[in-house]
Amino acid sequence: MRRFLESDTGFYYAVGLFTVLVFLGGLVVLAIVSPGDIGAIELGGLVVGFFLFILIFFVSVTVHRLEDRDER
Repeated sequence: MRRFLESDTGFYYAVGLFTVLVFLGGLVVLAIVSPGDIGAIELGGLVVGFFLFILIFFVSVTVHRLEDRDER
């Protein structure tokens, strides 16, 4: 595991996964603290926007990894 995190790409993947976990934890806290304050449309927009952000993040990390492979 340590070897995986020592590479730039592994670190970026770990940061992305941590971000997803924090987002999911925030949604759980929001559902517990104030379940009626946010509507389905707002929640859907928030989740779709975050999904697009994470998708772009992981695609860019994958492209970075492929560029490193080509240089070798």
